[in-house]
Amino acid sequence: MPVVYLVIPCYNEEKVLPETVSRLTDKLNKMLNAGLADKGSRMLFVDDGSRDATWELISKFCAENELVAGIKLAHNRGHQNALLAGLMTARKYADCVVSLDADLQDDVDVLDEFVQKFIDGCDVVYGVRNKRESDTFFKRTTAVGFYRFMEKLGVNVVYNHADYRLMSRRALDALSEYREVNLFLRGLVPLIGFKSDVVYYDRHERFAGESKYPLKKMISFAVDGITSFSVKPLQLIFGLGAAISLVSLVGVIWSLIAHCAHGAAAWIIGIWSLWLLGGILLLCMGVMGTYIGKIYAEVKARPRFLIEQSLNLPEKEK
Repeated sequence: MPVVYLVIPCYNEEKVLPETVSRLTDKLNKMLNAGLADKGSRMLFVDDGSRDATWELISKFCAENELVAGIKLAHNRGHQNALLAGLMTARKYADCVVSLDADLQDDVDVLDEFVQKFIDGCDVVYGVRNKRESDTFFKRTTAVGFYRFMEKLGVNVVYNHADYRLMSRRALDALSEYREVNLFLRGLVPLIGFKSDVVYYDRHERFAGESKYPLKKMISFAVDGITSFSVKPLQLIFGLGAAISLVSLVGVIWSLIAHCAHGAAAWIIGIWSLWLLGGILLLCMGVMGTYIGKIYAEVKARPRFLIEQSLNLPEKEK
């Protein structure tokens, strides 16, 4: 029987944690009784610098429930870094690790299928949504557009997959070799290349609390994914520059002809063209600046996370 760890990143999740612990405890016990998990299995909660009582609740559950473990990051590092901290900690003790959100939107009833596919020889198992009917029209449309755009850029991502996945210890060891500071795990995991499969599930409504991914964070996350795995935006800038140069040359010739035929009024179009060109140049500089900023962060190579405290973890590693 495999030792299974469930890694759950948490940021200001005090409203949902009691129900999350209750449901996951019930599920782990059923898996233990069914012979799908070893008694050393745990759920590992990662407190990502929460400002509410999240860590106090995790500490309380660790004292009351032997299936609960917790780590507290020194400060808020974002969802992807908190998830990585949990994965890198859990791989020391587990045969396989399943990552999921604390808000109970991921269907825990399919955990059996994840583990069974691991037992059958898969190193990575992706949780893929059957449908997106619970999302708003805007979120559903932008999500589909994002996946298609990433595919056009040549980035290998699993369609309708977030961060609900199982990874074997071997896959986690391979993931630890990827050292980039700008994390986009949905793009990194497929690069590992070990045997994989998918489990389909229906995503539920959030049990309590507010979404930790408002529009601003969603846009930032999408930009991180695009710029971390493709240089095609930079190539598009080159093509755009060549096209603008050609159009500008035609525009200059047209403006000269129009000026001779109709007088100074034709130059108004030239002024608006300058405004348009200035906007395009600023946009291109912004794209280039994003890449330069990422290079700056990678070169500094600062730690992606620092663990301040850990609770209820085994004394010995596997």
